[in-house]
Amino acid sequence: MQLKPNQRTKLDESDDRLFYAYPRFVTHVDNGFIDRLTQLYRDRLRPKAEILDLMSSWVSHLPDDLEFSRVVGHGLNEEELAKNRCFDEYFVQDLNKNPILPLEDNRFDAVLNAVSVQYLQQPEIIFGEMLRVLKPGGVAIVSFSNRMFYQKAIQAWRDGSEGDRLKLVKGYFNSVEGFGEVEAIARQSEVPTILQLLGMGGGDPFYAVVAEKKVP
Repeated sequence: MQLKPNQRTKLDESDDRLFYAYPRFVTHVDNGFIDRLTQLYRDRLRPKAEILDLMSSWVSHLPDDLEFSRVVGHGLNEEELAKNRCFDEYFVQDLNKNPILPLEDNRFDAVLNAVSVQYLQQPEIIFGEMLRVLKPGGVAIVSFSNRMFYQKAIQAWRDGSEGDRLKLVKGYFNSVEGFGEVEAIARQSEVPTILQLLGMGGGDPFYAVVAEKKVP
């Protein structure tokens, strides 16, 4: 799928590096979401894998009982990335200004993106880059909930329902030739969103979209 120009816009069009200039040492989703994400990683990631964690922060939610050969982090705040104990190395880059990853082809066994896909203004290019750096048979896992920095999310995300957003991310994968079957995972809260936002329970809904790079 190809987003229209207006769908890529943000309410706050100021430099993203300014918005993320100060570290936020918090988790942006609740413990239920984090537990589901860690279990998904445990189920889908292989021991000794080389991992790329895109648009990350001071935590990656990787399972402690799996040992990986190398974990490379990426984000916009160096102080947060430096605190992430999972990373063997990391780099800072604004993907909305430069969507080309400074990484070699066919390097990683997995590419992860947790609760950040809503901020990508050029997702078609980024998902192409994810495919490029994955090894054949490697897996990409994109997870998200209904939380966001509203002013920094793109219009296509802000205007959609949760179901629309799941379809949107599936469309990002399907826009890139080279991914195999795209799997969508949804664990929705039984409490209406408005009540969740008021702190009246239910837990964060969990969504993930998973696909593997085709093997030639």
